[in-house]
Amino acid sequence: MQLWVGLGNPGPQYAMQRHNVGFMAVDTIADVHGFGPVQKKFQGWLQEGRIGSEKILLLKPATFMNESGRSVGEAMRFYKLDLSDLTVFHDELDIAPFKVKVKQGGGHAGHNGLRSIAQHLGPDFRRVRLGIGHPGHKDRVTGYVLGNYSKAEIDPLSDMLGAIASEADRLAAGDHTRFMNDVALRMQD
Repeated sequence: MQLWVGLGNPGPQYAMQRHNVGFMAVDTIADVHGFGPVQKKFQGWLQEGRIGSEKILLLKPATFMNESGRSVGEAMRFYKLDLSDLTVFHDELDIAPFKVKVKQGGGHAGHNGLRSIAQHLGPDFRRVRLGIGHPGHKDRVTGYVLGNYSKAEIDPLSDMLGAIASEADRLAAGDHTRFMNDVALRMQD
């Protein structure tokens, strides 16, 4: 069993913000792979399903980004999962928009959702880093991250989310390199 967590903030006013692209990714995976109904659990929203031969739990913490670790920690303890079973989908300033990279462990690079999870569980979990690009100056980061995707960005955003969901079986099987390559290939089409 694996726990895949999408990071974001709860509420319709945050739905299209760059900071919520982790929520968008797990929602798309749930839709494409026919996951079960949403259950309120672990201070968040949980859906169960299968991708390939793997049972996957999708979790969207409802704790707001800065407290994501509370929700994730509860689910991890309840299911007695190891950090090797955890994958976190999150926005990444240091990657070009709509690029996808997978990384095992590491720091939080100022990302409060990652910081919270690392404080609760340690840093050695898999991250699916969803590029949002950098606004150019650190003083503009907060407004940019909490800003909505523009109309011009909706098509590439949809393409990226669709590619992630379509190649999720590679991720479930632990083939990070093939997942990243196949997502990139789909994005070129």
